[in-house]
Amino acid sequence: MKIPDYFKRELYMERIRPFIDTQMIKVIVGQRRIGKSYLLYQIMDEIRALHPDAEILYINKELFEFDSLKNYVDLVQYVRQNRKKNDRKCYLFIDEIQDILQYEKALRTFFAENDFDIYCTGSNANLLSGELASTLSGRYIEIKVHGLSYREFLQFHRLNDSDETFTKYYRFGGLPYLVNLPLTETAVSEYLLNIYRTILLKDIVSRYNIRNVRQLEDLVTYLADTAGHLFSANGISKYLKSQRVDILPKTILEYLNFLTNAFLVQRVKPIDLQGKNILRIGEKYYFEDLGIRHAIRPFRINDIGQVLENLVFQHLQIGGYSVAIGRNDDKEIDFVAEKAGERLYIQVATTVVEQQTAEREFGNLLKIKDNYPKMVITLDNIEGASYQGIRQIPVRKFLKLHL
Repeated sequence: MKIPDYFKRELYMERIRPFIDTQMIKVIVGQRRIGKSYLLYQIMDEIRALHPDAEILYINKELFEFDSLKNYVDLVQYVRQNRKKNDRKCYLFIDEIQDILQYEKALRTFFAENDFDIYCTGSNANLLSGELASTLSGRYIEIKVHGLSYREFLQFHRLNDSDETFTKYYRFGGLPYLVNLPLTETAVSEYLLNIYRTILLKDIVSRYNIRNVRQLEDLVTYLADTAGHLFSANGISKYLKSQRVDILPKTILEYLNFLTNAFLVQRVKPIDLQGKNILRIGEKYYFEDLGIRHAIRPFRINDIGQVLENLVFQHLQIGGYSVAIGRNDDKEIDFVAEKAGERLYIQVATTVVEQQTAEREFGNLLKIKDNYPKMVITLDNIEGASYQGIRQIPVRKFLKLHL
C-alpha cells in the first residue's frame, strides 16, 4: 500500500516504540478522526526502516475493499490467504477492529500462532474487555490517542504562538484533519458537525440500539452547556424534564457510559484527599475535542471558564496523567493528576487579579499538606508570579509544557 503524507506525532511513537517487534498486542484507541490511522502509517514506516523486507498486512474496516470482513472467521481467513510467507513474522495492522464481530477470537488465534506483530485501532474504550482481557492479561498494551496538543497544533498549522492562534486552538479544537481546511467558523463547524454525527450514529446509536436519538442529542447538548460542572443524574433528569425532555436517571447514566466509551466526553471522578478514596458523587464531564463541543453549542464569551478547565484537562490527558477531582474537607481542587507515582495539584481560574479570587484558588492548594507540586493556571499573562510558593502559570505557557 502507498502511505499518504503525514505529520509525525512523536509523543505517541515514544510510547509505542519499545513494543515494536514484541509479541504484545498494541491496541491504539481514541475518538474517530483523532489520527489513529496515521499513527499506524508512522509505525509502518518505522518498521520498514528497521526491516526493509518486512511483510506488512494492513486492513482498514472503513475502506470498501474490506467490507466483506464481517466477523472473526472472515478476518482469520483473509489474513491466512494474504500472507506472502508463512516462515517469517507478519506485521499485522487492523484499523477500526471493533467493526468486526468477535474480533477478539481472531486476535487470540494470531497471538497463539506466535509469528505476528499485531497493531489494531478502535473507537471504543471497551475495545479490550471481558474474555479477551482475561485471556490476554499482560499480553497487550493500550495506547490512548488524543487530539493535537497546543504544541502540535502550532506545528501542524505552521503557526506561531499568539493570542489569535490560541483562540483558534480552543475554538476549533485539535482534530488533525483541520490542517486541510481554512480555519473559518463555517468550514470548521460543518466538518466537525459531520464528525459528531458519525460518532453519535455509528459508535453509539447503532452499536447500542438506541431508539430515541433526540433524548441522546439533548443530553449531549446539556453536557456541552455544563462541561466541567458537578453532575447528578437525578438533577439532570429533573432539569431536562423542565425543558420537556423526559429521561430517567438510569437512562442518563447508560447514555453517559455510551458517550464516554465513544470518547466523545471524558468522565472525571472525585477523590477524597484525606482518605485517598474514590467518592461516588459529583462527577464532571469534559469534551475530548473542544471544536466538537463548539460545533454542538456555539462558543459564547461567558463559556471561557469551562473552556479553560477543559483545555487543562486535555493537556494532562495528553501528557499521560490520570486525572481526578480533589476533595479536601469542604474544599475542591480542580485537578489531581498522577503519573508514575508522582502527583500534581492544579487550580484553574480565568483570573486571580482580585484578592478574593486569589485567596480562594491559592488557599485551597495551601491547605494540602503534602509536598507535591501545586499550581494555579489562568488567562492572566503574568510570567513568574507566585503566592506563598505556589506558581501561577499562564495557560498558553502551561499548554506548551512537556508533562
